[in-house]
Amino acid sequence: MATYTITLNERTTSGKALMAYLQALGVLMHKVSPKAKSSYLRSQEDKKAGRIEKFSSSEEMFKSLGI
Repeated sequence: MATYTITLNERTTSGKALMAYLQALGVLMHKVSPKAKSSYLRSQEDKKAGRIEKFSSSEEMFKSLGI
């Protein structure tokens, strides 16, 4: 048995019809909605991964960037 992941737009007529058809067949297991990461969570991941640089002044930052 294979597992497939599809993305449907349930706001359209065809998306609603396809969802109803899959439910009627009994092949639809569950609905999964992706959760977007907040900017705070992304920044914490960047911090843990060491992708953050700290500068004592703007001049030091510009010098590091070569500006």
